[in-house]
Amino acid sequence: MRIWDGNVAWLITGYAEARAILTDPRVSSDQSRPGYTFAAPQAKIFHNRNRSMPTMDDPEHAILRRMVTGDFANRKMELLRPKFQQMVDHLIDDMLAGGNSADLFSQLAVPMSSTAICEILGVHNEEGVRFSKLGKIMASPASTSEDNVKAVDDMRALLRSLVERSKTEPGDGVIGHLVSAGELPDEEIVATALLLMAAGHGATAHMTTLGTMALLANPDQLALIRASRDPKFIANAVEELLRYLSVAHLGRRRVAIDDIDIGGVLIRAGEGIIVATDTANHDPSAFEGDPDVLDLNRDARHHLAFGFGVHQCLGQQLSRVLLQVVFGTLYRRIPTLALTVPVDQLSYKLGLAIYGVNELPVVW
Repeated sequence: MRIWDGNVAWLITGYAEARAILTDPRVSSDQSRPGYTFAAPQAKIFHNRNRSMPTMDDPEHAILRRMVTGDFANRKMELLRPKFQQMVDHLIDDMLAGGNSADLFSQLAVPMSSTAICEILGVHNEEGVRFSKLGKIMASPASTSEDNVKAVDDMRALLRSLVERSKTEPGDGVIGHLVSAGELPDEEIVATALLLMAAGHGATAHMTTLGTMALLANPDQLALIRASRDPKFIANAVEELLRYLSVAHLGRRRVAIDDIDIGGVLIRAGEGIIVATDTANHDPSAFEGDPDVLDLNRDARHHLAFGFGVHQCLGQQLSRVLLQVVFGTLYRRIPTLALTVPVDQLSYKLGLAIYGVNELPVVW
């Protein structure tokens, strides 16, 4: 396929081929290599200012990932589940106290995700409030591009100040742990924290609203999740929603560093690769039944919504636990939840790496 800058790249759409490419040591995630396919001019500019795990190859990538893996371990996320449940209940209480309508994105999804990632990063008290405000600016449909640039710069400055403080007052989150390890320069710690904020905050918030939208559009599936008290069913439903929606929709981007034969096609060294994991998640050879249909009873645990291989999303367990809590709570507490406008009249975020809605107006 020909991309925005006129260069040609290989588009991988099959499930088996996607998994093969994402685990092949002959492909690189390093954006500085010739042939790498940037999603847009802004992505190239952003790369020049931010170098972090998704754009590193092993062994450098593995060293950094090992430093923060413990902060996102499944055991730790499970220990945080009661706190996340309390947070979601509190946000729903506030929505209900405000009347019979709300914007689910700004009043539930964004503050839920922001508070959770603050917990993981170790951002508390006044800094946590500032963090949340900046996150809201970046998520708001009313924000201009200038607003977003300033919010990112302010977020970077906030994270930089937290890194500096952690040198004398070690924190209890990712930032404090990276500073204490003493192996990374300050700017790499800031870039890592910014990446985790953007990925953890944005993806989970948009999955919450798009998942709700998908369930409201499929009332038979909504009835199943509303009626269930089985944690295993809720967990499986979240996996199917992750597969069905695949909110990271610009593909996993790579460049070949050696010749590769994939699916009977030769990809030569130096050629760009875009792995369309959203398309692969709808490959009928990988998922039983019609993959374009939402089926909460489907076994979708092998989906690629979080990627695959060594660069698989670090925060996937955090996202899973949050989504299990919110999807297992919201529709039981507000059983008459409904959209105020048709799905095709909603305003969508399409130009970002993670897609979603600008707002999700609901009534009950």
